[in-house]
Amino acid sequence: MITAQAETFPLRTPFTISRGSKTEARVVTCTVARGGVRAWGEGLPYPRYGETVEAAVAAIKGLPEGITRAALQEAMNPGAARNAVDCALWDLEAKASGRPVWQLAGLAAPKPVEIAFTLSLDTPEKMREAAARNAHRAVLKVKLGTPADMPRIEAVRAGAPKVRLIVDANEGWTPEVYSDLAPHLIRLGVEMVEQPLPQGADDMLAEIARPLPVCADESAHDAASLPSLLGKYDVVNLKLDKTGGLTEALRARDEARRLGLRVMVGCMISTSLSMAPAILVAQGADWSDLDGPADMAQDRAHPVTYDDRHIHPALPQLWG
Repeated sequence: MITAQAETFPLRTPFTISRGSKTEARVVTCTVARGGVRAWGEGLPYPRYGETVEAAVAAIKGLPEGITRAALQEAMNPGAARNAVDCALWDLEAKASGRPVWQLAGLAAPKPVEIAFTLSLDTPEKMREAAARNAHRAVLKVKLGTPADMPRIEAVRAGAPKVRLIVDANEGWTPEVYSDLAPHLIRLGVEMVEQPLPQGADDMLAEIARPLPVCADESAHDAASLPSLLGKYDVVNLKLDKTGGLTEALRARDEARRLGLRVMVGCMISTSLSMAPAILVAQGADWSDLDGPADMAQDRAHPVTYDDRHIHPALPQLWG
């Protein structure tokens, strides 16, 4: 039996990017029960990609009861709904066989992954304070994406003088704003910029030198989307809610490396159930941004654990 339901997880503080703020995460939880085994997975439908929670739940409920992972890849388009089902089917196979997902997928045993800690878009002063509070982290990922971002990134660097920095504009800059900012980002020691220009309006990136590596997020989805990014991007941000699950995420990671692209593994604002499979994809990634549950007021039972610099592999009681 395959079921799906919407669940809401409130955040402790609002999370803001260039497209707006959110105070909760509305996720879709898929449960698969077969042969006395019950398994689950999670997806977060994203309006930027035309997804809704209601449509995702309906799509999952319309699947054939005995669908396999292989058939699922053709039955549903990449996205959050397929992610929830794909990860549930991996979890089902692990529980039924008594073998962890990493073994079933032919991977090495997962280790803790160094992650970026995200700073929400805010006033320069509040971002400086947030940076100072988190200066002990391995990497800070700074949300930007407005025409007035120079004071923000200066403030973050002042608050955390030694931490590694990456920035994410979430499609919020124009070519002119990015061209003006790029030298200053390099001066401030930023090591990578994520999606500076809107998807479909990023051809300029192929025409300029890129001493600062540029990462495709909204422009990168599944493995088939990656060849078109060559010449414009240096890094791809792979998220299971975009690839449509662990199955395609592993394929996309391998394709990115074959094409000579560096890999970042990211996530939506979602629970530990979404982080668990993403940790497997993040093994050996160049950057990982897997702090989705970090600001949640509540999380799943048996949540993934964090230290100041890493996310740790999930317990089997949670997933996989």
